[in-house]
Amino acid sequence: MAITEFDTSLPSIRQLQNLIKQAAPVEIKLVTGDAIIGRVLWQDPTCVCIADENSRQTTIWKQAIAYLQPKG
Repeated sequence: MAITEFDTSLPSIRQLQNLIKQAAPVEIKLVTGDAIIGRVLWQDPTCVCIADENSRQTTIWKQAIAYLQPKG
């Protein structure tokens, strides 16, 4: 299996990395219309993991995301 590296020249990758470092709350709106609020724990080439206020983790496929915005 080939290892895919992040292209850190992409603003979306840099934005998510900054949100992870800051532990900033975000809202992720899914293409289904559902919204998830929490902190971004990690990202890989295909997924993002969010922890809610109860520390429950949700892994989200990036293709399911309509938008992501900092909360507050």
